Amino acid sequence: MAQEYTTSLRLRLRYRFDHLVAGGTAALIGWLALACLAVVVPASAVLVWADRSAPATLSGRLTAVWVSVGQTLKIGGAVGPPLYVLASVALALVALLFVSTLVSLITTGINRRIMSLRLGHSTVLEAGHTVVLGWSDQIFPVAAELVAANANQRRSAIAVLAPKDKVEMEDEISTRLTDRGRTRIICRNGSTTDPTELVRVSPQTAKAVLVLPPGGEAGDAHVVKTLLALNAAVPGGGETVVVAAVRDARNRVTARLAAGPGGHVLCVDDIIARLLVQTARQPGLSLVYQELLDFAGDEFYTVAAGDLTGRPFGEALLSFATSCAVGLLHADGRVALNPDPDTAVIGPSDRIIVISQDDDTALPVDVGPCVDEEAIVAARPRLAVAERLLLLGWNRRAPFLVDQLDQYVSPGSALDVVALDDGAGSGCTTAIRRRLEVAFRSGDITDPQVLDKLDVPSYDSVIVIGEADPAATGPAAPSDQEESLADDRTLVTLLHLRAIAEAAGRELILTTEMSDDGNRLLAPAREGADFIVSGRLISLLMTQISESRYLAAVFDELFDAAGSEFHLKPAADYVRAGREVSFATLVESARRRRECAVGYRLRAQAATGPGYGLRINPDKRERVRLSEGDWLIVLAES
Repeated sequence: MAQEYTTSLRLRLRYRFDHLVAGGTAALIGWLALACLAVVVPASAVLVWADRSAPATLSGRLTAVWVSVGQTLKIGGAVGPPLYVLASVALALVALLFVSTLVSLITTGINRRIMSLRLGHSTVLEAGHTVVLGWSDQIFPVAAELVAANANQRRSAIAVLAPKDKVEMEDEISTRLTDRGRTRIICRNGSTTDPTELVRVSPQTAKAVLVLPPGGEAGDAHVVKTLLALNAAVPGGGETVVVAAVRDARNRVTARLAAGPGGHVLCVDDIIARLLVQTARQPGLSLVYQELLDFAGDEFYTVAAGDLTGRPFGEALLSFATSCAVGLLHADGRVALNPDPDTAVIGPSDRIIVISQDDDTALPVDVGPCVDEEAIVAARPRLAVAERLLLLGWNRRAPFLVDQLDQYVSPGSALDVVALDDGAGSGCTTAIRRRLEVAFRSGDITDPQVLDKLDVPSYDSVIVIGEADPAATGPAAPSDQEESLADDRTLVTLLHLRAIAEAAGRELILTTEMSDDGNRLLAPAREGADFIVSGRLISLLMTQISESRYLAAVFDELFDAAGSEFHLKPAADYVRAGREVSFATLVESARRRRECAVGYRLRAQAATGPGYGLRINPDKRERVRLSEGDWLIVLAES
């Protein structure tokens, strides 16, 4: 009963307070004055009557109460004739009104300024910073890699412009990117397609501008509009490196025209498809690219030729003890990866492309006489063998993936495609009939019965790509939602494939495509398995090019079937198995085959060892014992 009475009283008091507030400003001031008097007057009376030095008469004590009330409420409290008292109270009220108004105006101005800053509409006054235009999940790996790249810089900044609340952007970045080192990340709100709002991040003084591809069907069109707006905001472009990415290969030419001669446009579908094909035929290759593309390990640098000018490129291979020479950067910007070691002469204006831990470690150091000639063996003849490949899933990248496979496999190879899409294969060109025989069948790759009928362990390699269920997404589903659902289906498929591998007692050669790097951590696959995470991979490529523009040409050749690319080849084809040799011996053996050795992978550590058995850019003087099942990582022609 008492609880019900208390609740009823609380509700009544709240109702009366709401009614009072609804009365307006005048009513609030009146009630506030009465409330103050109701507290101040009795309290002042208690103080006066409790004071032993207070006047003895009632009038004197009332006067003392008045003085206390006046001083407390800042209305004077003067004592004297009524007119004098009234005038003093009036002056005190006027002064109080003036001060209150002044404080209110100052507070309002400060609040407006704070709100303006919170909106992110002020101009970034930086130079030599990196500008990121757009907002997506790629912002986090991009920012993380830029922070790592600027780790040795005393002062660096990243300016982000996106049509998103500034405070929300800062909170998300602080949550996902806890260690930012000395790099300041500045967020600004604005449209990336409006030149007047682009100037908020000062692209004209930036060293690089990265345009992130948003999700949705209109994402590529938005990238093109952003590039056009950037050209309008910064006519001519200057020395700023502009890097953008589009999803559809058909939009790449348009984006390149919008980016201008100094811009670099990556095609997500093109690159991901090429890497899936290369990795499917070279297990472990995804780990090599991951090591080379992030700034935490070894990456590409260029160094001056110095004393190597006029000498064959082959002499440069053993001239860097702590770096691996892999190509030449000519003065006109052309890149030559894995040039002929005997006939390619290093010109006076050429720079040597090396893989090194940092730019200060890419120095010529004589490795000395550490090549073991007796350990080098002749190459074993390897005949072209037809392959049986399995492709599970179908998406917009799949037709290009199938076309790329035909450029790599041997004649007579076969590809079986299982997908939900009844129209799978319609986008493939007729060129696939030259080497690769393709068979399409309809089926749900998340259904274990469908997978059991395929005899998955009999295939040489299995490729799993993201495939969204049309019934779950609908015809107008956003791209981000499709990619999320595709990753979910991929995880289910990987669960079934693991069960099939365990039942067969053998390990599947598996390459998986995913969109979200967070889902890769959930994948039921062995450690060191090959995953191509599209969002993270494109982010790494964009940041690498933004730091060194010549890398665009390097990556173009690496991902081209007609150029040189990385291979994992049996180490026993280069040196005697089980014999301890220096890495310089492996480099020399590869040089004689017109290849550049850049590392090795140990089979015994491929699943659980440090770095999954991968060692990129070891010291040339470092000694290693490679067994029959180990691999040498070389840059060679396809």
